[in-house]
Amino acid sequence: MTSRLPKGEGLDRIVAIGVVALGQIELWIGNVVPGPKALATLFLFVMAGCVAVRRRWPLAAGSVALLANGLMILDASPSQAVSVGVAWMCALYGIAVWTDTRGFVTGLGVLALSNLIAYFGPPPRHFHSNVLFTVVPAIAMYLVRRAVRDRQLRAETLAARAELLEREHELRANQAVAEERARIARELHDLVAHNVSVMVVQAGAERHALPEGQDSTREALTSIEQAGRQALGEARRLLGMLRRNGEHEGLEPQPSVDQIDLLVEQIQRAGLPVKLELEGEPTPLPAGVDLCAYRIVQEGLTNALKHAGPAHAEVRLRYEQRGLDIQVVDDGRGLSEANSDGSGHGLIGMRERVALYGGSLETGPRECGGFQIHAHLPLG
Repeated sequence: MTSRLPKGEGLDRIVAIGVVALGQIELWIGNVVPGPKALATLFLFVMAGCVAVRRRWPLAAGSVALLANGLMILDASPSQAVSVGVAWMCALYGIAVWTDTRGFVTGLGVLALSNLIAYFGPPPRHFHSNVLFTVVPAIAMYLVRRAVRDRQLRAETLAARAELLEREHELRANQAVAEERARIARELHDLVAHNVSVMVVQAGAERHALPEGQDSTREALTSIEQAGRQALGEARRLLGMLRRNGEHEGLEPQPSVDQIDLLVEQIQRAGLPVKLELEGEPTPLPAGVDLCAYRIVQEGLTNALKHAGPAHAEVRLRYEQRGLDIQVVDDGRGLSEANSDGSGHGLIGMRERVALYGGSLETGPRECGGFQIHAHLPLG
């Protein structure tokens, strides 16, 4: 098992503890921290505390650490302690990377001020060395700032772009689902409207064929006619809301499983060899399930024709006692989710149709190559 290394503020706290521990060793054993030991201990704890909180308050923590270092030098002499150097560099890095432009300029001013304070401490120091010790760290801070902040900005830009693309993909998927549901509703309207129209016509014909003396039956048939016509009118109003601009409002004959052989012939003429197999005893299907089965086969063969390349396809319909099993497979390059055209005529559309009738759908690449679509539609 691999252990995760501490990051962020957790790492800063560990470094701060290390600065305190190493500083005490250098102070009491190594004698590399000049000046009174009590005052040096106080400065070490202050600088270590600044390291621990430098990410949360980079300018404040860095400024306090730099000034503490300057006062330590003013009180005694320049320190050769590694702990002090680590805390000093952590302060510079925090100011360089985690502050805005104004904070960075302010931090450079604090760096110059701390070196100016240290200039008046023992032993006598040369002014040009003090300037050099200010300019060189300032240049290093600027270069680090440019390198690290540019990388962070690029990472943030890429993350924002990825989030935007994800939202756009989700929006397109939701739009495809909505359009497919509207398309299914329009097709179901045509089916229901056709059946209701047949009921109205049959009721009217039966009413006119009734002999005299059956007034109650005639009234019942009249009520059926009126209710059917009202239902057709409301369905047409609903359909007007679902249709897009420019789409005609007439009823369309919807295909069924009985026409799959004609569909196979069309696909074969388009260049994709298709084998059709029927298993079980064909039984009459509910109109919605019948249309759903046809659309699944149609979409599977269309996708194979578009994306499988040189290939062969096979359609298998298996009639079961309580359901219809549909399988469309090909041995070509296969189809991915991205190949769905996003307008409701892809895998999204198949899922919506199958879910409408409480069925199941499995799609994906085959182990031996190609793509497969397996749907099961319950009956009754």
